[in-house]
Amino acid sequence: MEDSLSSPRRRCAPDPLLRLPGEARGSYTLQAAIAACHARAQTAPETDWNRIAELYRELSELTRSPIVELNRAVAVSMAFGPALGLDLLDSLREEPSLKSYHLLPAVRADLLIKLGRPAEARSELERAASLTRNERERALLLERAEGLRA
Repeated sequence: MEDSLSSPRRRCAPDPLLRLPGEARGSYTLQAAIAACHARAQTAPETDWNRIAELYRELSELTRSPIVELNRAVAVSMAFGPALGLDLLDSLREEPSLKSYHLLPAVRADLLIKLGRPAEARSELERAASLTRNERERALLLERAEGLRA
């Protein structure tokens, strides 16, 4: 018999803080709820990605942050598939604050790999590598790109 506390759905049950009135549900409360969902899951597949995507939607409406939208795209891809996540990411491609942010093409690459589009993914990984200032990260991105050469 499965323990109801270890069930993935139970793991990310609504946080008591989220029962606060609308104006009290600020960005820190929402970020804490997202972190709690991650912390309660023992593995990525057990993560309540639907709930996390919803929390990111609410946080995005509150903050209007492109970084939050990027994170929401990841959660949406985990909950509903890489194609939907990629659609969200593509809407951010012209966002000025993300033009030189290496994680946008890195995340796009991951979703393109999942969609079976390795040539496009390789190009995105190379772009991400060109944008990062971290040498170890650059090496990892280039190694992943090289691994997609056919």
